[in-house]
Amino acid sequence: MKKGRIVALPMLFLFLWLGVLSRLAQPQELEKASDEKILASLHSISSHKLLDYVRELVSEKYGGRLTGTEGYNASARWVAELLQKWGLRPAGDQGSYLQAFPNPYTLVFPGCEAYLHLPVNGAVVKKHYRFDEEFIPGATSGSGEVTAGVVYVGYGITAPELGYDDYAGLDVKGKIVLMEREVPVSPDDNPELFKKWRPYSFHQYKLENAVGHGAAGMLYNYGPICNPNNSYRQGFIYSHVGDVVVSDIFAGTGRTHKETLEKIRKKLKPQSFITGKTFTLKNETEHYPEGIGYNVIGYLEGSDPRLKEEVIILGGHLDHLGRCYELMPGANDNASAVAVLLGVAEALAQCPVKPPRSVVFLFFGAEEQAVAGSEFYLNNPAFPLEKTTALLNLDGVGCGDKINVLAGNNFPELWAFIEKANAQYVHRVVDPSFFANIARPRLDAARFLWKNVPSLSFSVSGAPSFYHNTKDTIETITPEILEDLAQLLFVAVLDMSDEPVLDFRK
Repeated sequence: MKKGRIVALPMLFLFLWLGVLSRLAQPQELEKASDEKILASLHSISSHKLLDYVRELVSEKYGGRLTGTEGYNASARWVAELLQKWGLRPAGDQGSYLQAFPNPYTLVFPGCEAYLHLPVNGAVVKKHYRFDEEFIPGATSGSGEVTAGVVYVGYGITAPELGYDDYAGLDVKGKIVLMEREVPVSPDDNPELFKKWRPYSFHQYKLENAVGHGAAGMLYNYGPICNPNNSYRQGFIYSHVGDVVVSDIFAGTGRTHKETLEKIRKKLKPQSFITGKTFTLKNETEHYPEGIGYNVIGYLEGSDPRLKEEVIILGGHLDHLGRCYELMPGANDNASAVAVLLGVAEALAQCPVKPPRSVVFLFFGAEEQAVAGSEFYLNNPAFPLEKTTALLNLDGVGCGDKINVLAGNNFPELWAFIEKANAQYVHRVVDPSFFANIARPRLDAARFLWKNVPSLSFSVSGAPSFYHNTKDTIETITPEILEDLAQLLFVAVLDMSDEPVLDFRK
């Protein structure tokens, strides 16, 4: 009996010790198994699939995705169907993925023209300008035709409190005004001075001021690009023009455009004048004041009972410019971002390791129309803004090999998650920058920042790209950067979601 007990005790201790070792090893084994599952989901993100998403969105059937049109609505339904297929929950109106908001829009049709009248040997020769290269119709222009003398009105500003009026001493009634974009001071050079000029930088203000002074049309020195972010005034005809048109109008006036601009900026004094040139603008459009736009919202509910009340939003605008009058595909701006967001959504949805916090995928409408979709969301949030830990916004992420992170330096603790994920898995050049955000809103992230939601905005550079014209096509897209950015965000979001406390507002 004694001998048996002596043998049994060491065996008992051995079994107990092995049990302890087993329990000590279990967390490491579980962690390893968890990492393997995460890596498998990470590598499921494919550049080929993401490029296919871009190809789908730039196809003719979506018509350039102008918010309010049936083409945009079809693209929104396509995104919603994918979110539903992957098991993301809807967070739109009445149990759907769509959040509706008012959104007037204008259609532009073929037949638009822009030409200068040139007197030659007692006759008049019409110099027609080339669509896309030298002019693009105003995307909220009225419909009709105007032929009139051209008056240069600088920045088109009337600001008594600043002692500045581009229209002073001029009669522009029935005329076509040639106007600059922005204002003569820079937010980077002198932020405090810029804030005084800021209200006059909006496209809507400039157009309304021209109408208020009786102008019949406008040549907007902007690009030329397509831009549906403006007011609509019935019968007021305008187009965007570039250097060729501007140079032709200044030719023979005894002034140059460059010197005239420099005088305005240096002295902050108007340099407006009657050019002596005659111009014709003809646009064929149809306006829809009762248009409706949609945001698309889906989410993965967090796995932690407490942390799931907090949300991380991944966002990007789904819309583009429609037809103006030819198709504006919008491959980089912003089908590229939608593709990346879809890649992250599918990978997270299928990953066996679920994020403790809820992750929201928000596809904005009407970013190109005064950044209206994100403004509506912020006034009608699907999730409380105070529980929104961050927005990771994507805009123009398809052309190049370098990733830029606007506002990364504003939020160093948020940026640290991006930097860590890049160092561990992606190894791209990823550059953060500071964002003062005092100009007019050009990004959905800008509106979130004004609502005190920490926000980073991702873009890509390093390869030729085209902005707001017919050349923003799938041929310009770099598929590898789509995959790398999607993987970067996948890792960063899982890491952020697992953090016990997230407070980037401090």
